[in-house]
Amino acid sequence: MSERVIQQANLDAIEKNLKIVFDNIATLDHNIHTVNSNVSVVNDELAKLTSEFRDFVLASQKEGELQRAEIRIVKIRQELEKRFGHYSEIRRTTTGVLQADDLGIVKKDTITDVTEEMMLTSPNYWLAPCLVAIAAWINDKPDIAERALKEAIKRDDEKTSLLFALVCRRANRKQACLKWAKRYFENQDAENLDRKCIIMLDAYASGLLGVDSEGVVANHIEKWIAQLEEKAGFVERQTQQWSDAINQKRKPLEASDYTYLKKYSDTWPVLQDIMEGAHLHAIVFNYFANIFEQQGSSAAVKQQLDDILNSLVTDFDDEEIPLRKEETLNQFIIDYAGDRPRAEASMRVEDSAFETHKDFTQLLTDAAMKPESTNSSVSTQKFALSLSKEWVANAYEDIIATNRSKIPNEIEIHLEANGARIYSASTRDGENENELVAVYNSNIDRAKADALSKLVLSGFQQFCLYGGGVIAALGLIMLVTGSIFMGLVAAVAGIGMVFNHFSSKKNIETQRQNTENQYEDMRKNGIQIIRATLAEVVDFRMEFEERDEESEHVLELIDSLSPEQYVKRMTDSTRRIKMNA
Repeated sequence: MSERVIQQANLDAIEKNLKIVFDNIATLDHNIHTVNSNVSVVNDELAKLTSEFRDFVLASQKEGELQRAEIRIVKIRQELEKRFGHYSEIRRTTTGVLQADDLGIVKKDTITDVTEEMMLTSPNYWLAPCLVAIAAWINDKPDIAERALKEAIKRDDEKTSLLFALVCRRANRKQACLKWAKRYFENQDAENLDRKCIIMLDAYASGLLGVDSEGVVANHIEKWIAQLEEKAGFVERQTQQWSDAINQKRKPLEASDYTYLKKYSDTWPVLQDIMEGAHLHAIVFNYFANIFEQQGSSAAVKQQLDDILNSLVTDFDDEEIPLRKEETLNQFIIDYAGDRPRAEASMRVEDSAFETHKDFTQLLTDAAMKPESTNSSVSTQKFALSLSKEWVANAYEDIIATNRSKIPNEIEIHLEANGARIYSASTRDGENENELVAVYNSNIDRAKADALSKLVLSGFQQFCLYGGGVIAALGLIMLVTGSIFMGLVAAVAGIGMVFNHFSSKKNIETQRQNTENQYEDMRKNGIQIIRATLAEVVDFRMEFEERDEESEHVLELIDSLSPEQYVKRMTDSTRRIKMNA
């Protein structure tokens, strides 16, 4: 009797423990199912996180470059002020001395004292002896003026000649102006011009030189162009030179433009490039039109000459160039929000503006396209563009042809899932939507069938139903016949196998349903993406065609230019100009 009570008690405990085990198995099965169902979500999130991380790293790099550029540009400007700041005072004094002499409100002795003090504090600067010569000239001291001029010429013959050509013209001493202008131009080489030559072009284009001096300028321009045209590869160099300068005006597309193509097409880098090239036409047209719509200065001759003199003496000198170039690069980095590669690309084009010497055609290009760096007036821009019209037209036609040649016949579209590409197709103009959707549906059907084919019971899981039932039955028989321990083990094992079968079957059915839902969601989202991308393809083709047609306006504007039209006429001069680029 007591043995039966003990056995009954043991069986109750075993049954309770078995129930706990089964409950734990069911919980574990549910958790495994939950993990499986979240794997695809985790994969998607991981791909998204990877992309966001790349964007974060890029943004961090740009922010770092921006901060460093902001710090560097302050230090560079401090260095410029430390090393060359005393030049600024001399530069400001130059036109001040001339204007003070005009007004007669400053004693001549004071002018002499100021200029002589600057000579003492700037022993190597070319402008200091020039000021002493001007002061001696004002005070009618020819011996001092002559000695000061010799020292100025020794320090910088080109700038001194240029300065006194303008000063003499300002004083209406036309013969002296002619003498200095000839001296300046005789020191110039068409292939190696002083970058300050733009100052003389500025005065010429603005109509500020006397008739004789203007003839000197016109003759040298004609001679320089003829000399350069004889060089092999001249046309090719002009085309490249102007192409680089014009392409510098390109601007990146708005971030909100063509978001689907940007994300789902490997062709996007090409599309972005050609669309930026198409947008360039309106940018260039507006840039050129703005130049030619502006009116030249209507100020008195002396005031205009003072403005040109200011551009000569206030522009940085050659010894400042390394720091000025570094300053400009860092300014580009700041302007482009830390995008150093783009800043360096812009700097490569801008480099020519810092060259101490360049050929005449490069001087024209820089004057027209980089007025901020060259200090060229709008009159000079007009003249430089009109004189270069054939080279500009050749370069622009080359830009148009190059951009059009990049247009892809087919635009690629792709979709990805879990970091793997699941669909690739292409379209010419977006009209094959039904075909692409049908192919995508077929891909989804195949991928879904393949995924479902893997979601079946394994051989062991199938065996568990019948094998487990047999083992459980044997265990019950063993319990009845007295083999309690082995019977319990067999019964538990058999029941566990049967449970495993049904649990696995349920799990697989759930997985199959989740897979069905997942692929149907992929189908729905994918078709939406394909249609949206195709719509952007249509929009892209239409916009490109519209933007590309604007190139004709640019070519028409260039064709209408004439150098004679954009050189101001003096009332006392009859020009002889027959320059054709």
